Amino acid sequence: MSKQSEHSFANVISINPYTGEFYVSVSNFLSKEDAPSYAKDQFAISYLNTRSFIHTQLAISKNIPNEDIYDALYSKAYDELALDQAIEYKIEVIEDFNNLDEENRYFHLFIVDPSEIQEIFKSVIGRINYIDIILPQPLLYKTLYTKEIIESSNVDCFLYIEEHDASLTIYKEKEFLYTKSLKFSFMEMHERFCEIHGERIEYEEFKSFLAEVNLKHTQSNKKESIIKLYKELFATVGDVITYAKRAYELDKIDKIYVGSSLYLESKIDEILEAEIAIRAETLEFDYGFETNEHYIDQLHPLMHLYTAIPEEERYPLNFSIFPRPPKFFQRESGKIIAVTAASLIIAFIYPITYWVLAYAQDLQLTLLKDKYNEIHNIRVTREATIKNKKADLEKVSALVAEEKKEFESKKATLIKIKNVKNNYIMKAKVLTTFTKELNKHRVKVQNIRYDETNATRTFQFDLVASKSIKITRLLKDITKKYEDLFTFDLEKIIYDPERRLYFSSLKATKL
Repeated sequence: MSKQSEHSFANVISINPYTGEFYVSVSNFLSKEDAPSYAKDQFAISYLNTRSFIHTQLAISKNIPNEDIYDALYSKAYDELALDQAIEYKIEVIEDFNNLDEENRYFHLFIVDPSEIQEIFKSVIGRINYIDIILPQPLLYKTLYTKEIIESSNVDCFLYIEEHDASLTIYKEKEFLYTKSLKFSFMEMHERFCEIHGERIEYEEFKSFLAEVNLKHTQSNKKESIIKLYKELFATVGDVITYAKRAYELDKIDKIYVGSSLYLESKIDEILEAEIAIRAETLEFDYGFETNEHYIDQLHPLMHLYTAIPEEERYPLNFSIFPRPPKFFQRESGKIIAVTAASLIIAFIYPITYWVLAYAQDLQLTLLKDKYNEIHNIRVTREATIKNKKADLEKVSALVAEEKKEFESKKATLIKIKNVKNNYIMKAKVLTTFTKELNKHRVKVQNIRYDETNATRTFQFDLVASKSIKITRLLKDITKKYEDLFTFDLEKIIYDPERRLYFSSLKATKL
């Protein structure tokens, strides 16, 4: 379960290891490369066709911990598929989420003999030195869904014919489900055509006929043989679909996409649709690449498009056994050079460091001295300024104290004047008012007293009258007139028989 790290590359090169074709994309331009060479800023991608690997689906218990899943699948694959115990197969795994089971988890296993990978790529690896990703050809179709070139979430089939292989792949809800190799590669179709036609023709002539002649408009004697050949192919496709529907409990196949590495003049998707009654369409899309080629094997743009999708959206498997050369310091020669350089640096590091530190300290001392002189001059100037300001402050403080003392004196005088002004005028007014009332009621006063406690001011009149009625009338009258200004309190009226006079004391309190 390997993962390919993401880097920035100048271009991408795709490889068909079976035909030796290379295509390079720079930006969005895709072109054939006849003389590929090693370049460290180039990302290389290739594939294995369905005849180069074994595909199977295995179930294991959900009780197995995640860290043990791969080992469990590896052992089970050797047992159930009777793999050669002497060969250490390269096995890559992806989980199948189409199967819902309470007890088991399902996984797709892709199994390859490493020696076969070595054999398949021996003619191309010598030219570019490394390949970043090698993946099973059926998984390239995932790119069509990831890039939303195909937007349906139904069950789709992909029939693809190559020179050395033909395969039928099924995707359900945008995820890989099943693949099957068919014995209808172009080379095998050529052999079968010769049998049907009863005449041996060259392989290149056979391919030229398919690429240049439209079966609808030709009267060639090869027409009937080609149509019969196609019908045999599509009958096989129908049988495989019937098996897959039963094995994977599929209700129906919604569409079949038909493609090939060779340009076909005849629309074989129309023939396929008529033969097996399933909607068919040519596997040829606008992938966003510009090119000068008349036709490109569709697997090449799919591989280039695959490198453009985020790593987390790819299937996590990689069959490449041709890694990039390690970085310089990870090689043995690089390590020796690094150790030698480090030894030389260590040998010279003490004297150089001592000289650098001494020079740095002298420079720092000079800078500190200059800084000290500057700060000292500022300090002396500021101390003189502060001393002058303190002297000025003492003079001002003395003046303020003297002015404050004079202010307090004048304030006390003004308060006394105010009190005299308010109080004496008030007393005089009150006495004048009560004198008028006393005279009016013919009541005399023996004595007048004034008392001021906090905010309370009280006048007390000692009254004398010939009749008690005069005193009560006086009280009644002034209470009515001055109830908003005074409160009145009259003590008990006392009669003196010897003098034949009435005495009482009246208190008037200012409100």
